[in-house]
Amino acid sequence: MLPFSHYAFQSHRARILMSKPSYKRSARVSDQMKHELAEILMRKIKDPRVRSVTVTDVVVTDDLRNAKIFISSYDVDRESSLKGLQSAAAFIRSELGKRMRLKFMPEIIFRYDDTVERGAHIMELLHQIEKERKDDHNDDE
Repeated sequence: MLPFSHYAFQSHRARILMSKPSYKRSARVSDQMKHELAEILMRKIKDPRVRSVTVTDVVVTDDLRNAKIFISSYDVDRESSLKGLQSAAAFIRSELGKRMRLKFMPEIIFRYDDTVERGAHIMELLHQIEKERKDDHNDDE
């Protein structure tokens, strides 16, 4: 039979494991930062290069020192959008610092996310294949 202290340790360990959140702090910070960034870009930034930018994802490192912010833009070309965001980076970081309770505000790095364009291209290819199949099927009849 095991000593009592072993059972107490196992019980304490089980309580600790059960009480931990289901995902890491960096994921929670990423979610909050994405929400706050959308609000800042929509209400605070007046640069026309940044007005049509959408935040698609935010990835914060586990040590909360760096944040990659993925954006997509519909109206303005990607280079001018990224330049506009880079010029507003200090202001955006200070606004995030006011809104979020963190000991250190992560350095922000903007990256262009082309998944929307790739998805649209794939859909276009699928529609083209479907049209070709219909045309082939009609030719066989």
